[in-house]
Amino acid sequence: MHACASPFYSVTLPARHPFPMAKYRLVRERLLGEGTLSSRCLIEPPQALPELLALVHTADYLERLLAGRLSRQEEVRTGFPWSPAIVARARHAAQGTLMTARIALREGLAANLAGGSHHAFPDHGEGYCLLNDVAVAIRALQGEGRIRRAAIVDTDAHQGNGTAAAFAGDPAVFTFSIHGARNYPFQKVPGSWDEALLDATGDEAYLARLEAPLRAVVAFAPDIAFYVSGADPYRGDRLGRLGLTREGLACRDRLVLSRCLRAGIPVVVTLAGGYAAALDETVEIHCATVRTAARLFREA
Repeated sequence: MHACASPFYSVTLPARHPFPMAKYRLVRERLLGEGTLSSRCLIEPPQALPELLALVHTADYLERLLAGRLSRQEEVRTGFPWSPAIVARARHAAQGTLMTARIALREGLAANLAGGSHHAFPDHGEGYCLLNDVAVAIRALQGEGRIRRAAIVDTDAHQGNGTAAAFAGDPAVFTFSIHGARNYPFQKVPGSWDEALLDATGDEAYLARLEAPLRAVVAFAPDIAFYVSGADPYRGDRLGRLGLTREGLACRDRLVLSRCLRAGIPVVVTLAGGYAAALDETVEIHCATVRTAARLFREA
């Protein structure tokens, strides 16, 4: 199975910054070291060009983001101090998701070892998301004539508000998000299908709530599906609060991926969030998602 990854996915943040930036490097190293991925199947994306990003993001936002002219309030809203490196990171990840999608259309399944920046709106960034890589990939693929319809299966613990806003009113894109009802973002943007869960929902109830929307995704018959996986529903996550075990998360991955693949829907895997107190737990959950994808790819 092919995957996109880049040393530019990880950048240096101020000491004690809460975002676990090192996870991208550690996920890549672990998957390569154990043989889940091979170096010959790993692809390094360049930075996305501004004209690609402009398929989703407004000219004003892009100009100010790229030039470092965000207001202090806008910068705080993103969760990151602005730097050329943090912008380059987002641009590499956006190109990575598009390249991953092109591979998935050809081979059936591929992964970007970053991405899933679902809180980025067309006109602003927030929640550790500067550029909405999935939205950019969908608009690019549509513009290239490679796809007409797309689905997003977002199982990050936080609602994909930026993605829902980017595709509001668009019948060609089905946006599904399963997330904490009382968690960030506190003002949700309705998507095609939202499952809002109580804190400490746990494995059994969570998996049950996946069934109907996944049937709806398959019935929508998209040309491609983007799996915004997320490690933060884990019960040890500092921000997710949904109470899933690692076994429950593994069942989630198998359920989402197998349903799409059995229906003949190519799938793009992105990592999205994860904030466990122990960084290694977040890394292992992300790696487990990619292992499941790689196993299903081999079995297909």
